[in-house]
Amino acid sequence: MFDFFPVSGGLDNVEGFFSGGVDAGFKPNKAKDVAFIHSIEPCDVSAVFTTNTFQAAPIVHFKKYPKDFQTNFVLINSKNANAMTGDDGLKDVEIILKKLKDKFPQIQNPIMSSTGVIGYRLDIEKITQAFDKFDLQSKDSNSAANAIITTDRFKKELCLKVELEDGSFFHIGAICKGAGMINPAMATMLCFICTDADIPKEDAKSALNEAVKYSFNAASVDGDTSTNDTVLLLSNKMSKAYNKEAFREALNFLTRHLALEIVRDGEGSTKVVAFEVKGALNDDEAERAAKALSNSLLVKTAIHGEDPNWGRIASTIGASKVTCKAQTLTIHYDDVLIYDKNHPQLTPEQEAKATKVMQQDSFKIRCNLGIGDGERTAYGCDLGHEYIKINADYRT
Repeated sequence: MFDFFPVSGGLDNVEGFFSGGVDAGFKPNKAKDVAFIHSIEPCDVSAVFTTNTFQAAPIVHFKKYPKDFQTNFVLINSKNANAMTGDDGLKDVEIILKKLKDKFPQIQNPIMSSTGVIGYRLDIEKITQAFDKFDLQSKDSNSAANAIITTDRFKKELCLKVELEDGSFFHIGAICKGAGMINPAMATMLCFICTDADIPKEDAKSALNEAVKYSFNAASVDGDTSTNDTVLLLSNKMSKAYNKEAFREALNFLTRHLALEIVRDGEGSTKVVAFEVKGALNDDEAERAAKALSNSLLVKTAIHGEDPNWGRIASTIGASKVTCKAQTLTIHYDDVLIYDKNHPQLTPEQEAKATKVMQQDSFKIRCNLGIGDGERTAYGCDLGHEYIKINADYRT
């Protein structure tokens, strides 16, 4: 038996971990823009990265470390992605991390992560001067969570305390960022997960892959996959406590919560929608259909306009090339039936009920293909005028 529940303070609760955020001058009004995470004990590292071919320099640098290396430090900057910067961008990472180790000799195999505009080299001087403001003993998850955001409207952090039957416990906490360039093709954002659980490396990797698949990999805002997407799981084992099932359930809860926070924060979004597909030929086809719905611009704009146009749902499923038939398909908005073979046209009563569902901040679109036992859920949001404004002005 085990139990877990949220605790306030984010990463500050995880034994042996310290974090903070400082102003390096990249954001206006002296807002925090460089963050760090530090562990007093070396950590096992599990990672999942973007599937984008043009992976950013920090990811390329990470992959140069030997297999199963340990680290005790992560450096994160916002406003500059250091992507598509070639060999020079990689050298900049190496210079920055060397200067970091020179200043703090206790740092081992530091990891760097970046987010922001693509195509520009990092300002090495600004970042390295920010090191003077680091307090490696600070417990300031709030500052770290705020320092890594870009177009996000709010910070994203969560920590869970996991209590085991024998009275022992461990923590698992995370900070993440993401609001735009969110597409289910890995993680589509930055997420840094820290735990003091005494978890074996092989368990950590498999648990992370599973959690990402059903959370970040099932989230979409705009269908675009970033060059910098990163999910790191750092475990320093300092609690000496561990239970495999408890860890997996807690990690799945944590990543799903953060994925939904990203969708809720989608640039200009006003609604969070779960796209549930059941009755598919298999789980893979259910996933394909669910993701097609979460990515469809026509579906997103209909949701924004609160228009219960089931034709956009049906046509998107058909275009996803999954096995489906009009004769067996049913579509519900929450519990309101809006399509089956016997009722292809919405009655005024159905239209009114469906519109009322769509006026909610969150709801579920349920599609049963009536073919097999496959099922999967993806998460998305609406798309409106504010998204265009944010991204038209993003670089300037």
